[in-house]
Amino acid sequence: MLVTMKEILDRASAGNYGVAAPNVNTELDARCALEAAEELNAPIILDVGYSANPDIVFYGSFLTRLAESSSVPVAINLDHGGSYDEVMAALRAGFTSVMVDRSVLPYEENVKEVSEIVKVAHAMGVSVEAELGHVGQGLQYAVDRDAALTDPAQAKDYCDKTGIDMLAVAIGTAHGEYKGTPYLDFDRLHQIFDAVKVPLVLHGGSGTGDENLAKATREGIS
Repeated sequence: MLVTMKEILDRASAGNYGVAAPNVNTELDARCALEAAEELNAPIILDVGYSANPDIVFYGSFLTRLAESSSVPVAINLDHGGSYDEVMAALRAGFTSVMVDRSVLPYEENVKEVSEIVKVAHAMGVSVEAELGHVGQGLQYAVDRDAALTDPAQAKDYCDKTGIDMLAVAIGTAHGEYKGTPYLDFDRLHQIFDAVKVPLVLHGGSGTGDENLAKATREGIS
């Protein structure tokens, strides 16, 4: 069944469990991910990068058909949405959630641009995820790890001002293969979790390790 990411993660947050969000670039990827979710009777979020497919509107049309016929809750989410036009294309494609990534912008610009898209998306019944702090690259882990961790004191203000449904946090993970050993700041995670009322999302989980991911899920990541 096709639902929003908010619906899936509100339940996950209340139940203290985590939901996988694999990136799917083709129909075959999507079918495999859905098959695994159905075998486990688990909800799933299909993350899609804007550049993953040459025609995101066409791609979205068969992703939504697959999701609607699935026996488990499925959200289709734009991953790291860039320009306004990219986000609008995902909305036209039938995605039920969009991530608006303005994490490299100054704080007030981040808030302003995310807020504008929240108004449009919410008017269409689509949920919105945004990132505070910045999750960098694993191959630059020595530099990126501490460069822009999420400020717990800023997190509540950010959620209140933007009206987002989910908050992506930077607590020590990185995208892609790690050069070095990942170490997560669980104290920071606790502070963020206590400060905000929306589900928390963790990016860069691929090489982080099962133990780290399980602990992060137990301690606040949805």
